[in-house]
Amino acid sequence: MFARLALCSRLPSRNWQSNGCSVSFRAFSQAKFSLPRPHGKSFAHRSELKQAKRIVVKLGSAVVTRGDECGLALGRLASIVEQVAMLQNQGREMMIVTSGAVAFGKQRLRHEILLSQSVRQALHSGQNQLKEMSIPVLEARACAAAGQSGLMALYEAMFTQYSTCTAQILVTNLDFHDEQKRRNLNSTLHELLRMNIVPIINTNDAVVPPPVPNSDLQGVISIKDNDSLAARLAVEMKADLLIALSDVEGLYDSPPGTDDAKLIDIFYPGDQQSITYGTKSRVGIGGMEAKVKAALWALQGGTSVVIANGTHPKVTGHVITDIVEGKKVGTFFSEVKPAGPTVEQQTEMARHAGRSLASLHPEQRGEIICCLAELLTEKKDEILSANKKDLEIATASGRFSHALINRLALSTSKLNSLAIGLRQLSVSSRDSVGRVLRRTRVANNLELEQITVPIGVLLVIFESRPDCLPQVSALAIASGNALLLKGGKEAANTNKILHQLTQEALSIHGVADAIQLVSTREEVEDLCRLDKMIDLIIPRGSSQLVREIQRAAKGIPVLGHSEGVCHVYIDSDASIDKAIDIVRDSKCDYPAACNAMETLLIHRDLLRTPIFDQIIDMLRTEHVKIHAGPRFASYLTFSPSEVKSLRTEYGDLECCIEVVDSMQDAVDHIHKYGSSHTDVIVTENEETAEQFLQQVDSACVFWNSSSRFADGYRFGLGAEVGISTARIHARGPVGLEGLLTTKWVLRGEGHTVADFSEQGSMTYLHENIPVPQGNFS
Repeated sequence: MFARLALCSRLPSRNWQSNGCSVSFRAFSQAKFSLPRPHGKSFAHRSELKQAKRIVVKLGSAVVTRGDECGLALGRLASIVEQVAMLQNQGREMMIVTSGAVAFGKQRLRHEILLSQSVRQALHSGQNQLKEMSIPVLEARACAAAGQSGLMALYEAMFTQYSTCTAQILVTNLDFHDEQKRRNLNSTLHELLRMNIVPIINTNDAVVPPPVPNSDLQGVISIKDNDSLAARLAVEMKADLLIALSDVEGLYDSPPGTDDAKLIDIFYPGDQQSITYGTKSRVGIGGMEAKVKAALWALQGGTSVVIANGTHPKVTGHVITDIVEGKKVGTFFSEVKPAGPTVEQQTEMARHAGRSLASLHPEQRGEIICCLAELLTEKKDEILSANKKDLEIATASGRFSHALINRLALSTSKLNSLAIGLRQLSVSSRDSVGRVLRRTRVANNLELEQITVPIGVLLVIFESRPDCLPQVSALAIASGNALLLKGGKEAANTNKILHQLTQEALSIHGVADAIQLVSTREEVEDLCRLDKMIDLIIPRGSSQLVREIQRAAKGIPVLGHSEGVCHVYIDSDASIDKAIDIVRDSKCDYPAACNAMETLLIHRDLLRTPIFDQIIDMLRTEHVKIHAGPRFASYLTFSPSEVKSLRTEYGDLECCIEVVDSMQDAVDHIHKYGSSHTDVIVTENEETAEQFLQQVDSACVFWNSSSRFADGYRFGLGAEVGISTARIHARGPVGLEGLLTTKWVLRGEGHTVADFSEQGSMTYLHENIPVPQGNFS
């Protein structure tokens, strides 16, 4: 049947003739989009979906209709319209394939029938008492005929709020199978898109015949439902992306709701045999099998497809935009199967091997760490060669700061230090997993133990610093934890060889899969959503990275600090020599480190004294750029540039200098502007120092020593996964102990709670049993 159109009205009518198809419209806005990409192959990865210009959004019956199937889900529909309008206004070409006419018509007809029955009853009975009225079974075609105009009017009203024009098109199978009608339809749709109008397409359910099973023409999908309509339309229009919204999260390997049903992130042609289909949704004539068939047909035609949930109240408001941004939502259909496992498969592999790692004897885990330490020195030439490639690429790109380049660089001395730290860790790790912390005699022959156990699966996300990989890997091995590593692209070559060496060391006891390097195009935000697979996230990198992970992590604890704004306070009783050495080391030893000094606090009495002049001269000699705090600037006639913020982490040869009136003033400044990382006092007054140490609420507080000592290796932990400024679990440099949790083990002889009731024969003892040093469960 010929395509029928109705366009939103805003301005006086005007006629348009195109290929024999008469279209009446009143206004259109000038298109802002560029021409779509050449159509041929679909996108291979989710991240490429950002490039999609022409997009078809299919709204299933379960998305559009209410739970009672009589009427539309207006709030849900409004949020979808808002997203489509936003993408249209970005310059994309949006098309909607919608259900809902039958449900909307059913609501209207039910209302009319009830009203008619009530009037007739009132006329015949002459009384206000009405009998119970029954609603006859409503024929779907009649419902569609009654609901189509109302559905379109609703879309028009909603899109008008965003200054977006719409057009209605009703189609049947004949519009695709008849060559002339197909060309007319194609021409009409292209003209609407050219005029920046959103076509809203639906099957003409008022006249469409029932679907005929297995009626597909050779190589062409038959229009049986809106899934097949959306797929056919997407291919005909050479759309880049088809988003099919339904009432399920996506495609599962078995019917949703069944035990062990897992959402499939990426579905490849040929994987059909690996899934079992369930029943179709509560409304509509399609099901998941129909959606998959339509998706694969569209994919074969060069259109990428995502099937996702459009009914979930927490995600409906951004599900379409999230998909276009490349976020991991629903099931993405791709023709390109990666050579390696998916990140979900890597996590499963790591968890399985991690349990084997945890069950090894402590000496065996120590052997793995020692082996890794040996490999770091034996293979240093290969490591440094890979690191040189990364440095050359990073420098040539011009996108990285000097501080990040410094963090990226490895050296022979750095590898030697890493090896020493790992050997130290291998010794200290032998009394970690399974250590008895507490033993209690609950009652006669009923004993309770609290023992240390691994946390589970760790996700460590790190930027630039490849030396983080062997450190974190060794700590995971020592604590018996499985580990996923996500490094920055800038260190790809270095991370690859370091991970290979780590797996080589793990393989001596058959647990190579316990540590996985995520090298796929997974976005950090997507990794943070794996709350059912990952137990703890540890970010290592810039404050921006840490904050992004803390925001993105849903249901997964994050261990780390967002900033390293470290202070050194020079007291009025400070030693000149100590002050100069500590300030120099804290700022200049490694300015990019999170434990480097960023703000120097100086007691007011030291201004214009030799100690102050010598500190300033030293900083200038070391080429440290100085920013003046507000009070310090007020003392100077010609001052350095005034600091923009007293909470700045420079990460380079820069620092802020500020003046304080007393030790208490310094403490107050640190609490207001610091990040609870590491803060230092330089003084010869023991009483003042002790007050500072007690009052400053930071993870590390030092007296007469450099802030650079805030490090797991320097603390004797062997290595660290980072420095935590949190106030629960681990704080400060997080080493082996910070990667362990506990479990309770109870050993009895048939004891029941009823034995300890008033009528029972037993009583609680709750006696503490001494735990010998090095005692293991």
